[in-house]
Amino acid sequence: MYAWGMWTTFYMLIGLLCFGGIAGFVLALMLTGRSVVLQRIASAFTYCVRGTPLLIQLYLIYYGVAQLEWVQERWDAVWPWTYFKTPLFCAMLAFSINHAGYLAEILAGGIRATPAGEIEAGYAMGMSRLKVWYRIILPGAMRRILPPYSNEVMQMMHGTSLASTIPSLMDITGVSSRIYSDYYLPFEAYLFAAILYLLITFFLMSLFRLAERRFTAYLRPRAH
Repeated sequence: MYAWGMWTTFYMLIGLLCFGGIAGFVLALMLTGRSVVLQRIASAFTYCVRGTPLLIQLYLIYYGVAQLEWVQERWDAVWPWTYFKTPLFCAMLAFSINHAGYLAEILAGGIRATPAGEIEAGYAMGMSRLKVWYRIILPGAMRRILPPYSNEVMQMMHGTSLASTIPSLMDITGVSSRIYSDYYLPFEAYLFAAILYLLITFFLMSLFRLAERRFTAYLRPRAH
């Protein structure tokens, strides 16, 4: 049961990082773009996402949108409403939206922190605006946001435990609750869940440390 719970947790984490990452990247471009209308739309989205708890967002999608009569009438025939009858999809959608809101602000901050001299140097070398973006601005922004992004990933990994509040969704915390209700072993069940979360956290932290060591090596002081 715990093996299945770990698979569900990893599946949700990978899904929210992929879909939330794409949405967050688009929102970051909107936040840093020239269009005032797009900036305000993206700002309103990130403000709402960061201003409300993740649990409430999860409830709004699973117990709110997914339970509307006109959505349930289209569960079996109309795309994309066919996915809303799946608890795992509702949880991943809520987590992806939340991750996109935070990632957009993190990435936008990294883009805004690009030194003007680097951009001017790119134009002076004859680069187009698009080439400056993917050769200078984005690589530098990605290196700068690695530390805050790693913290965001850790928080989202721990936040996936809220999926256990949805019936029939068996992540690590959901499995612990099932074992507790079946065998009346609360301490052992949740202690083992905590150990699993610690192991996953250690694994993710190791990956981010390797990435930071690789992509931010130029910031380390050099030995003389």
